[in-house]
Amino acid sequence: MDKEVLPGAEAPVPRLMFIEAWRKQFPGLTAGFTSRSGGMGKEPYSSLNCALHVGENPDIVIANRELIARRLGYEPEAWTCGEQVHGSSIAAVKEEDRGRGFLDRESAFQDTDGLVTDVPGVLLTSFYADCVPLYFIDPVRRAVGLAHAGWKGTVAEIAAHMVVKMVEEYGSKREDLRAAIGPSIGRCCYEVDGAVMDKIMALESGMPGNEVWEGSVYTTLGGGKWMLDLKQCNRQIMMKAGILPTHIECTTLCTSCNNELFFSHRKEKGLTGRMASWIGLEKR
Repeated sequence: MDKEVLPGAEAPVPRLMFIEAWRKQFPGLTAGFTSRSGGMGKEPYSSLNCALHVGENPDIVIANRELIARRLGYEPEAWTCGEQVHGSSIAAVKEEDRGRGFLDRESAFQDTDGLVTDVPGVLLTSFYADCVPLYFIDPVRRAVGLAHAGWKGTVAEIAAHMVVKMVEEYGSKREDLRAAIGPSIGRCCYEVDGAVMDKIMALESGMPGNEVWEGSVYTTLGGGKWMLDLKQCNRQIMMKAGILPTHIECTTLCTSCNNELFFSHRKEKGLTGRMASWIGLEKR
């Protein structure tokens, strides 16, 4: 049920999902993904829409962001994000960047789909309604990263660029890095045409070894159509970039199959809200 909060009324409780393995392994880290419920929005954004660009009242979006941040134990002003363009540009977030994009799109990191930081108290965030959220942590150097990967960002290998950025910015060693892949549209629901698959097959040809993606990453339907698994594409890219296979967590949740839990751009024909992914280091 949609829920608006009146003055003096009890605030809704956002439904959040966490990377459980990381919660146990890395004290002081928070990382996860929102659902579509437990917020303040009305249809078609019911109810925990986190993005300012979809047409919902900005005040409601900001209120939802505040609910999430406080639920995580962060000040709302910790919320930091980029203006996503389905590219591969990555920004390193400094202390003075904390809060960029929280209240408006103009102050966000422009043309940016990846963020990294080693600053405690910064909550890196990005937005989704079928694309793939990618999480990174270097537990040795206490640095984290977050990337948004649609099919364009995937074939641009933003996952590999994130690894390079963390190596350059923080001196990370590839064997120390951990990664996770969050909920997105799955191969069960993601039908693509030849224009997309030409890019995917070019990506496959550049992978080391003798990986056979047919059957594991995509299924051929015939008639110029394929079913594509973007999560597995990004997992292959992460491994190519030097992240150990045993250091990669990957969910099987499909945002389209689970439309009661998640917003889905494809399932809802574009008229919907956006979930948020987040990652942050708590202040000691």
